[in-house]
Amino acid sequence: MTLASAPLSAANTRRGILLMLAAIVLFTAMDALAKGLIARYPAPQVIWARFAGQALVVALLLGPRRVMPALRTQHPWAHLVRSACQFGATSFFFVSLGYIGLAEATALTDINPVLITLGAALFLGERLGPRRLLGVIAALIGALIVIRPGAGVFSPAALLPLACAVCYTGNALLTRHIGSREPPWTSLLHAALFGTVAAGLALPFVWQPITGLDLIRFAVIGLLGSGAQLCIIRSFSLAEASVVAPFAYAGILCATFWGIVLYGEWPDFWTVIGALVIVTAGLYVWHRETVAARRAER
Repeated sequence: MTLASAPLSAANTRRGILLMLAAIVLFTAMDALAKGLIARYPAPQVIWARFAGQALVVALLLGPRRVMPALRTQHPWAHLVRSACQFGATSFFFVSLGYIGLAEATALTDINPVLITLGAALFLGERLGPRRLLGVIAALIGALIVIRPGAGVFSPAALLPLACAVCYTGNALLTRHIGSREPPWTSLLHAALFGTVAAGLALPFVWQPITGLDLIRFAVIGLLGSGAQLCIIRSFSLAEASVVAPFAYAGILCATFWGIVLYGEWPDFWTVIGALVIVTAGLYVWHRETVAARRAER
């Protein structure tokens, strides 16, 4: 099985956009399901199910003969740090769902595109002009609007999605650094195995028996996470990143929908305003990156 890049075309671009939207629906559905489970089970148990499910799904897709070759890498330390960042992102986000709403957590996490731009300038030597820096500042202002420190509604738990965004940024930067040198299955497997082992270390101390339909819910979390990851990989192989990436902001709408339908969580006025500021800043940064890339190609 291969996920090699396909020739760019209008049809492939449409498929890439649809796959990105599918990934967002799957990711937010996974988060919504995790929120319900974390209310009844320890967070490490839910986090373990997410990564163990991905490890199993990827192993089944590759087949027994291709698992070990897919694990071989010339960048073991980079994969270790990258996997730790992905584990941190998932853990911080899942834990936050026990304290704040799904829409608020998703909005705060969505500052990651501008953090990636800032991190790429600091660590990968990419250019950071004043307009991109303005986008970074605007996104941080949007996050402050959502959490409103000093307004009597701030909770320390609101810092967890921000920590998730920082970890996700580290994951993305390392993926950008080594992604073109190795197949995506290598990253998927390393991250899945790291998360399974890391969360599994806590299981003997926190495990609670899984009852009734929750057994199915635990299994579905792994399936949803794996499906979302595969959709994103395929999306970026069919279409340009600058075209499909902005559609990831549909996650705020999806998270709001799941929060309302499943938990009766309606985001307040300032959360909506802060989310709009974050989305606008992110789209602006993506626009600037697209313009700069096109100029570089001329």
